[in-house]
Amino acid sequence: MLPPVVSWEWVQAHPDCVLADVRWYLDGRPGRPGYEAGHLPGAVFVDLDRWLAAPASPDAGRHPLPDPQVFARGMAELGVADTDTVVAYDDAGGVIAARLVWLLRVTGHEAALLDGGLTAYEGPLEREIRPRPPASFTPRAWPADRLADIDDAVDPGQVVLDARDAVRFRGEQEPVDPRAGHIPGARNVPCRTNLDPSGRLLPADELRRRFRAAGVDDDASVISYCGSGVTACHNLLSLEVAGFRPGRLYPGSWSAYSHAPGRPVAVGD
Repeated sequence: MLPPVVSWEWVQAHPDCVLADVRWYLDGRPGRPGYEAGHLPGAVFVDLDRWLAAPASPDAGRHPLPDPQVFARGMAELGVADTDTVVAYDDAGGVIAARLVWLLRVTGHEAALLDGGLTAYEGPLEREIRPRPPASFTPRAWPADRLADIDDAVDPGQVVLDARDAVRFRGEQEPVDPRAGHIPGARNVPCRTNLDPSGRLLPADELRRRFRAAGVDDDASVISYCGSGVTACHNLLSLEVAGFRPGRLYPGSWSAYSHAPGRPVAVGD
């Protein structure tokens, strides 16, 4: 299977792959204007809120997994076929685009992040929008063995990783959810620290050291969460690059946990 992260040189050597622009912003700005102002040549824009998430609710969180039929319809309308290889990017080192890549990979499709994201490409960005013809994309159920729920996330037998920035993990700042802090027992591995200063993924051995420091070993059962189940996917892909067994995504993440009455909240390190 395709590795979770590929270089721009790999993309150039595989001109039939589909480039997917998955820009999205926590502050509510839409990602499409940035795509229209300049994107990688031939890329399609994937609307995270429309195709990569179901409607928000207190119980399910801000970005529940989309219905497989909706996800399949979105891919088909964008011209992504069952047999296509997708390389996704954003302008944040891949921490948003990881959601699309993870959804595709766990359902058996060939997909990877573009290492470095938008900055990996040194040529002129394209403003022309060139739609791909509609394609055939088969709905597939999300695999239960790659998902975790709120009870799994508090199970002391799991290694639970929080992908949010440290200030949110510690409870010092919470811009969008009702309570500040983290799930008791979780360890903070901010997904953005998987990247070097240029926005490229750290070497596999360095990622492996970071995850080991957070309690991950070769036999660990790992659950990844973040604010709403989006950037948590970057930690899951990074775990794969580092050579660990596949982890599970808690889709509701902090946005669901923080709404749950009676659930304890931890603060600090």
